[in-house]
Amino acid sequence: MNLLTATTRYYLLLTTGLFAVASALLYTGLPQALRHETDEQLLNGRLALEQRVASGRLLPNDLLFAYELARSPQPRRLGYSDTLLLDERENELVPFRQLTFRLDAGRGPEWLTLRQSLVERRALGRVLLKVLLGALGLLLLGIVVLNRWVARRLWQPFEHTLARLRTYDLQQHRPLELPRPPITQFAELNHALNQLSERLVADYESLRQFTENASHEIRTPLAIIQAQLEQLLQSPALATDEAMLTLVGDLLQNTQRLSRLHQSLTLLSRLENQLFASAEAVPMYLEQVMRNRLELLEPLLEVRDLRLALHLAPNLPPHRLHPGLTDSLVQNLLQNAVKHNVPSGEIVVTLTATALEISNTGPAIEGDPARFFERFHKHNAASDSPGLGLSIVQHICAYYGWQVRYEFAAGLNYHTLRVQFGKS
Repeated sequence: MNLLTATTRYYLLLTTGLFAVASALLYTGLPQALRHETDEQLLNGRLALEQRVASGRLLPNDLLFAYELARSPQPRRLGYSDTLLLDERENELVPFRQLTFRLDAGRGPEWLTLRQSLVERRALGRVLLKVLLGALGLLLLGIVVLNRWVARRLWQPFEHTLARLRTYDLQQHRPLELPRPPITQFAELNHALNQLSERLVADYESLRQFTENASHEIRTPLAIIQAQLEQLLQSPALATDEAMLTLVGDLLQNTQRLSRLHQSLTLLSRLENQLFASAEAVPMYLEQVMRNRLELLEPLLEVRDLRLALHLAPNLPPHRLHPGLTDSLVQNLLQNAVKHNVPSGEIVVTLTATALEISNTGPAIEGDPARFFERFHKHNAASDSPGLGLSIVQHICAYYGWQVRYEFAAGLNYHTLRVQFGKS
């Protein structure tokens, strides 16, 4: 959930609760306040009557304008009470507040009742209640809106930092260089992120240089060892020593394997570090690359008695690709189809404008298909392959924004690797 939304939600819940409590207090408190005011006026009227009688004057028939007076020689219940009386003008019952008290006017005790209409006070109370609730609602709404506006302005530096982090690419070899906002906490956050990105860039550059230097330093000794072993195999002295010949042959085989592993790891490192310049990309026709690779693999297909079915769509458009990456992609896909095939099996290559599919026969493979693209993952532990072919394929596809997917048709025992072309 968005932080601003969460903050606004809490403020809204708080203000809603306050509005409900304030509304309840106004709804109950305002009528009580008006009733209390009416009771005080009735009490004042009683005191005025008692003073009038005490001064020797008679009780009036119509009392003090705002009051109604009822006299009775019969005892009545004393105190305050509410009643309804018929309004002859409106022809409806009207609420009254009344005060009953005993008074001795000289001719014996009487029970007097002072009444005051509540119609106007209740109407005034409703108006006041609406005005106060409306003002309170507008005040609370204004607080929420103002808080959201202020919070949005205050959190704007954080949103800017977050946007920079989303688009930050370490492979650009530049630190973040975030500005210093006026808010202390955000300024400290940006400062810490700037320091972190500077260390990351320095470590990344150091690792990249180490990888390039190590690759260069290893390549030359491997080439020398391989050349010397090949030269040693041609020595006449080994022709009569079968054990030594076998030993040198194993050394040459392991050296070649180590050389292939070095080349594969170097290629993966360059792919991960985005070291292939876009300027080196040229228009490449995948069907021509495919034909060239199949021509080189033709002797191997004949030795393993593998049938090849090639389906190439006509008039395929070129893709702007790096020649070395394109050749490596096609080579690893075809070698995987040959390596994991069965004797007298089949390879089906289908190339269209949107995808490249290479299928091969073979037994079912256990395990998670997603792990097939992991480094050093082998279907056969005894294989001489370093287990980097499909990982290289996946990294090349990711480099160009393509998708690679593995599928297995159980009924036909067909393994399929499908490369879906995206941006090129």
